[in-house]
Amino acid sequence: MRPPPLPYLLLLLVFLPSPPAVAAAAGPASWEALRAAAGRRAASPVTQEGAAAGILRRLLPSHARSFRFQIDHKGGVCGESSCFKISNVDGSGKDGAELLIQGTTAVELASGLHWYLKYWCGLHISWDKTGGAQLASVPPPGSLPRVKGVGVKIQRPVPWNYYQNVVTSSYSFVWWDWRRWEKEIDWMALQGINLPLAFTGQEAIWQKVFKSFNVTDSDLDEFFGGPAFLAWARMGNLHAWGGPLSQNWLDQQLALQKKILSRMIELGMIPVLPSFSGNVPVVFRKLFPSASITRLGDWNTVDADPRWCCTYILDPSDALFIDVGQAFIKQQIKEYGDITSIYNCDTFNENTPPTNEAAYISSLGSAIYEAMSRGNKDAVWLMQGWLFYSDAAFWKEPQMKALLHSVPIGKMMVLDLFADVKPIWQMSSQFYGVPYIWCMLHNFGGNIEMYGVLDSISSGPIDARTSYNSTMVYFTFISYVGVGMCMEGIEHNPVVFDLMSEMAFRSQKVKVEDWLKTYSYRRYGQSNVEIQKAWGILYHTIYNCTDGIADHNKDYIVEFPDMSPSSFSSQFSKQRSTSLARKHPRFFLSEVSASLPQPHLWYSTKEAVKALELFINAGNDLSKSPTFRYDLVDQTRQALSKLANKVYLDAMNSYQKNDSSGLNFHTKKFLELIVDIDTLLASDDNFLLGPWLESAKSLGMTEDERTQYEWNARTQVTMWYDVTKTEQSKLHDYANKFWSGLLKSYYLPRASKYFARLSRSLQENRSFQLEEWRLDWISYSNEWQSAKDLYPVKATGDALAISRSLFAKYFG
Repeated sequence: MRPPPLPYLLLLLVFLPSPPAVAAAAGPASWEALRAAAGRRAASPVTQEGAAAGILRRLLPSHARSFRFQIDHKGGVCGESSCFKISNVDGSGKDGAELLIQGTTAVELASGLHWYLKYWCGLHISWDKTGGAQLASVPPPGSLPRVKGVGVKIQRPVPWNYYQNVVTSSYSFVWWDWRRWEKEIDWMALQGINLPLAFTGQEAIWQKVFKSFNVTDSDLDEFFGGPAFLAWARMGNLHAWGGPLSQNWLDQQLALQKKILSRMIELGMIPVLPSFSGNVPVVFRKLFPSASITRLGDWNTVDADPRWCCTYILDPSDALFIDVGQAFIKQQIKEYGDITSIYNCDTFNENTPPTNEAAYISSLGSAIYEAMSRGNKDAVWLMQGWLFYSDAAFWKEPQMKALLHSVPIGKMMVLDLFADVKPIWQMSSQFYGVPYIWCMLHNFGGNIEMYGVLDSISSGPIDARTSYNSTMVYFTFISYVGVGMCMEGIEHNPVVFDLMSEMAFRSQKVKVEDWLKTYSYRRYGQSNVEIQKAWGILYHTIYNCTDGIADHNKDYIVEFPDMSPSSFSSQFSKQRSTSLARKHPRFFLSEVSASLPQPHLWYSTKEAVKALELFINAGNDLSKSPTFRYDLVDQTRQALSKLANKVYLDAMNSYQKNDSSGLNFHTKKFLELIVDIDTLLASDDNFLLGPWLESAKSLGMTEDERTQYEWNARTQVTMWYDVTKTEQSKLHDYANKFWSGLLKSYYLPRASKYFARLSRSLQENRSFQLEEWRLDWISYSNEWQSAKDLYPVKATGDALAISRSLFAKYFG
């Protein structure tokens, strides 16, 4: 039986540090100055209250009349800061309201609603693809728990809660329609996000801008990337790959962006729009022969094919740069209205400046900002700080200061993109006084892997705010101004995002072990001793990575080594290298051995298997919960995948010992693991390849578009980029996925072909023919990427029964 949620949750909540009623002296006037710099016209209180009520109707329609929302537009509740307040509605109001939520904007209203439902009603909210919302614990209308006294007021310790990475739009959002976007914006508001990146549809804006500079549609066909690769075309890493973009796509995405922005504004969010980074079509060299246009170097192609390699960048010091930049800003204002003054620009993202001279770098920064400010006089430049990590050898103190101080202080904000693992604020005197946002990166390529640094995210933002060098706590000027989530892909590890979102409202470090007790109760809707023990283990293993290594899933099933076994020693080195694996910045500090790439392993797999056993034992009580089933499948998948890594190494050892029977034994087990994991994943809707492909095709308005979009979708999660007949893409498997359908139809044939040739080489007493395998495999991959076979979109099988069976088979 489920115990009453209220006493249990409130008791645990007592032990969790709560945000103070009054924030530390963080300079509210400075917060308001930054808000004013955003330059957007706020939606009316009535509109925002209606937007918050809309979220409640979509989340809990049965309770649509149980809450009353009120914008604190005169500051009587929150003063000059951002807050929400939860209080009781005394008496039986005509509208049936039981609770009053007051707040600065509709985002605070939604956050207050979420906070109440979390800690008074035991509700849990996560993405649909991570199990969805657990609503069963919410009492019926008329019997909602009351809050004590005059109510609970919670104030943001820092003003901004940022969301997205510039590549999330390609790894996660690319195939979304308005229905899915509406759910995401609701989720953002409930999590307190008030500064979201809004990149959808920008190609339609660029089409209009570039045409005003006499660029033709044919020229743009060679410039824009395909739908699944737009993020990298926007950054100038590639051009035309996966394209061209049809007019249908451009019009469709622009219309979608207008809906997205309209809803964000209704909720009081401040969207971050794109700006000009210098990336131009090649035809600009002919149109403007005197302009300073540079052809960039190769970015991860196999043979520098000019069809998509080596884009062109307009020097920010050229007067034409300012003309194009301001035209783009003004065209956005014309399309969307004057809704924001915050613009993202990452000119040097994985592109190193031609010189390290501070004066030159400063002039470039000044020119970039001038282009923004000419288009919008109140412009604030928001920049990803990834370059300071990925190209740390270049960006030393003089170069960092030159860029950061190239615009007036307060006119730039920096995302400390990887602060959860490699915080730049600590080694740069808090970005030398420039406002910055402490961000969690967490995920690369949208990979599926249980991973987290809970201790870091529960304390890192607090450390930044209260550090000795912080200018935030005691002075009116703010340096550390927010928290953010900057993952490359979403819809995984719900526990990490649940905690990280709360850090926007917490001014003290969270005691994670206590917090996890409330989390596990909310996640599954009831208390379970075995589940609590399991989460205690997960906290100290999978979710306690402390080795400082960027976690990118390289498990051998999903990223099969592209090398001959004769090229590495049988004694696999455990040495970690800080070399650039594949010469790509996103692999910086990846864990590799001297010869064979080693999947990242930061915890005891034995302990993780104990946690899995506890989950399975709790299955009789919790198996009806979608959130439980998702977590069970994910844990089982991870345990089996890590086991498969060991089996692969055992197979390689057998080969090097000329042990044919050992090789056959371990080969069979490795291939069997792939099939078994596929069967497991097929038992949950959230681990299927089918929905990814079908959502891509659903956006196509013609058969050609549907074919192109499916190729984009298939290619991104497999080869990613270009190949030759005998050389795989340098980015192959970067966006790998543990999806049923992908394992059996793609990863299984790859491993089967490899091991078959490996076994044959022993039988025939000849060296392994790596190039022959590559020729065979790449040909198969090309066919798979262009194929049109269908994959299930609905789960089959009993997740608990399958997990139990596989546990007994491999760990029993």
